[in-house]
Amino acid sequence: MALLKINNLCKSFGGLSAVLNFNMEIRENELIGLIGPNGAGKTTVFNLITGVYKPDEGEIIFKGENIGGLPPYAICKKGIARTFQNIRLFNNLTVLENVKIALHKDVPYSLPAAVVRFGSFYKGEAKIEEEALKWLSLFNLDYKKDEIASNLPYGEQRRLEIARALATHPTLLILDEPAAGMNPNETLELMELIRRLRDEFGLSILLIEHDMSLVMGVCERIYVLDYGQVIAEGKPEEIRNNKRVIEAYLGEEV
Repeated sequence: MALLKINNLCKSFGGLSAVLNFNMEIRENELIGLIGPNGAGKTTVFNLITGVYKPDEGEIIFKGENIGGLPPYAICKKGIARTFQNIRLFNNLTVLENVKIALHKDVPYSLPAAVVRFGSFYKGEAKIEEEALKWLSLFNLDYKKDEIASNLPYGEQRRLEIARALATHPTLLILDEPAAGMNPNETLELMELIRRLRDEFGLSILLIEHDMSLVMGVCERIYVLDYGQVIAEGKPEEIRNNKRVIEAYLGEEV
């Protein structure tokens, strides 16, 4: 049974079809890539899955439930987390506070306890901080927990955003161009991290990426979008040698 199944998804803006009859299936523990030229509709697909946009038509079935049109917070609670093409951290908060915010969706104390600072509030906050540090440690960011997020180097900001997403305890992690702005060594480290996250936490992972070395190196299956439509789907080697994919990329090596 598919963890995520998308059927005939459509989204238009001002009469222009950004996504047209899009179909995708992601099984448990799969690592899937979504590629295509700029403007092909990749981020629109992500925004539809995560509730930023509402579909015009079609279904987004997650764990057997149609989540199309639900607000982002509800979709997050159901087990889907994402990062963004342009990093969206709380720049004026500390590294630790950025991850703690993600954990507050399931706070172990009541609102009255938070207002009057009952003992349950302090115990709950201690538990949240302990878990936040665990996630930061996974990304080798725990020693920077008190730094302001905007002061981190670019690669560390990327890792912090992924740590914050994982802190929501997703079963599907969606990564929007995670290697953007990274140097080759950072990209290699990211490849290993993505594999480790999938294997260690039993995640399904869907990623958009223009760095083909990353996509071909980690993805088990790849969907290719062009003008909002899927033009190819298959294993990395099949995509690499697909004439229609090469044509869509104007001859770029994929």
